[in-house]
Amino acid sequence: MDLHDIRDEYSKQELSRRQCDSDPIKQFEKWLGEAIEAKVHEPTAMNLATLNAQGKPNSRVVLLKEVNSQGFVFFTNYQSQKGQALAINPFAALNFFWPELERQVRVEGAVEKLPEAQSDDYFAGRPYTSRIGAWASEQSAVIKSKNTLLAKAALIAAKYPFNVPRPPHWGGYLVIPEMIEFWQGRPSRLHDRIRYRLENNLWIIERLSP
Repeated sequence: MDLHDIRDEYSKQELSRRQCDSDPIKQFEKWLGEAIEAKVHEPTAMNLATLNAQGKPNSRVVLLKEVNSQGFVFFTNYQSQKGQALAINPFAALNFFWPELERQVRVEGAVEKLPEAQSDDYFAGRPYTSRIGAWASEQSAVIKSKNTLLAKAALIAAKYPFNVPRPPHWGGYLVIPEMIEFWQGRPSRLHDRIRYRLENNLWIIERLSP
């Protein structure tokens, strides 16, 4: 299989410094809104990268559930691989890729658990089956078979036929950005890259070489 000649020429849009909002969160919300309007498949999907106790990186795709003035919110099992990694190294990198718009956004920052009340509120609004799944799944753990998982889910459903409380091992995280980079594909691989980096509580905006 020869992959050398698989390439696209990016030319849909450009990104200049003057086009960018002074606040990177507002700039992200603008781009996210455009991705949703363009019907990008899974516009809130983001690659989440963490480091484990041995300093080895691990990444996976999770869904962004909220963006606010503080940062980026996602939810997961605290006992999962990413949860264990964040307990040791509370820093993460995010990457959003919207190929239909020839754009990506990179985020780096510290990570904090959300207050329990916020996790409770979000969990209560999830579909019933998803709430059962959060109890049934020992995320990242080795299991004997899928039937083992389904049997556990059935037991949980029998225990909680209506109201399913949030498991204590499940909740939200907030990624507090220290760096956000906006990448717009351009012809001849001369892509536009605008980086925001936090310095003394002020956002410094810079253009990077592609």
